[in-house]
Amino acid sequence: MKRYIALQKIIELGSFSKAADSLGYTQSAMSQMINSLESELSIKILKRSRTGIELTIEGNELYPFIEQTINHYQTMQEKVQEIKGLETGIIRMGTITSVSVHWLPSLLKEFQKCYPGVNFVIHQGDYTSIQDWIKTGAIDFGFVNPAAVNEMETVTLKKGKMLAVLSTNHPLTRYKEIPLKFLGAEPFILLEEGHYSEPLEAFKSEKVTPNIKYRIHDDYAIMTMIEAGLGVSILAELVLHRTNYDIVLKETIPPVFRTIGVGYKNKGSLPLASRRFIEYLKSCINNLP
Repeated sequence: MKRYIALQKIIELGSFSKAADSLGYTQSAMSQMINSLESELSIKILKRSRTGIELTIEGNELYPFIEQTINHYQTMQEKVQEIKGLETGIIRMGTITSVSVHWLPSLLKEFQKCYPGVNFVIHQGDYTSIQDWIKTGAIDFGFVNPAAVNEMETVTLKKGKMLAVLSTNHPLTRYKEIPLKFLGAEPFILLEEGHYSEPLEAFKSEKVTPNIKYRIHDDYAIMTMIEAGLGVSILAELVLHRTNYDIVLKETIPPVFRTIGVGYKNKGSLPLASRRFIEYLKSCINNLP
């Protein structure tokens, strides 16, 4: 298992020396572990390139199975700690931008006061990628809209409003509330959230086909483009907190909402650390924006 973990760290950092420093080994010991692994498997796993160390074609095919093996090993170790009591553990979660920025910092800080030995691995993505990561076991749970996932358990946490976002000189800013049919006729910048989109569902319910000019994964990039007059959008009110963009926010007719929850395969299979974090999250939900 040490050899697999060494390989994972080399791939992550792209360097034998950096991986050795990170794991507390000598570079020679790292090389010996990889040579031993390649000899045992009779496969060349790594190669040197101009950009550093990377996987061979055969290594690329094998590596997902090595990652699964590491995840299963860590899960087993966490189960051991669960039996002993929650002193250590790893929480692997998937999250979306607004949660990463406006919920997680305070949640992680306070949770680690109670459980300082627990570490976090956080993957940021969209509804589709988070669902896929949960199903493959890459993460324990993820923040999603419960309506956007299937074949898993979900817990609804909070329902928030989504707002129309426009440049300051846009003609639609004269309206107190903006009908969706007006927004749909404008060059629209869609936040790409995978196979499910709250604004698109809202447009569909109003029988409006939006004029989508751009699809972007980053909320803040969208706000920059709106500021430059490239279009309009609908974004979650949560992500619009504490921004200094020169933009105008308006409610829509009808209003658009987004529901945030957590999803996981099943509660019984969650590591103790993840179960404790989800329970802590639920206890704090009324204090979160």
